Amino acid sequence: MNLKSVSTAVMSAAMILGLCQCNQPAATTNAQQEQAPIAVSGLKIAYVDVDSLLANYAFYQDLAEEMMRKQENYSLVLEEERKKIDQDIKDFNKKVESNVFSSAERQNSEYNRIGRRQQSLEEKAQKYSQELMEERDANSQKISETVNDFITEYNKSHGYNLIISKASLLFADEALNITAEVLEGLNAAYNQASK
Repeated sequence: MNLKSVSTAVMSAAMILGLCQCNQPAATTNAQQEQAPIAVSGLKIAYVDVDSLLANYAFYQDLAEEMMRKQENYSLVLEEERKKIDQDIKDFNKKVESNVFSSAERQNSEYNRIGRRQQSLEEKAQKYSQELMEERDANSQKISETVNDFITEYNKSHGYNLIISKASLLFADEALNITAEVLEGLNAAYNQASK
């Protein structure tokens, strides 16, 4: 396509766009935009208080407790290793002060050994942190899938058009709250699966 064809096409498009805009109604005023809320009849809506749901959902509590135990165990292992390294550092410093090392080479060797242990401890702490983060993400995904799957199944017999989270609401009639029903069903399903 040459330059003349492109400019002709652009001008034609601009003219068509201008004609279309001429047929549009005039812009609304602020008074017209501020209308009363529109009620949608026949729409069946419910909401779930996710914070309350998770606080009382046995599966979530079990996963959180398991994570806490794992985090505590990792902390204990790391703290125990830190104490051993701290003791090695104290012993090393005493030996240096007392001139116990037979040579500078032996002193450097011991110094490097302690440095490698410190580096290993840092790497282990990073590894543990990464494992915990990955497990936390996996647990969040499990919880999300479990809740979403349950709500999908729950809705087959309840026929809601929309089920939303309370966290995104500024106001909702308490009659639309189905958290207790969903929680009861989730816990029943979890307890059944745990047997």
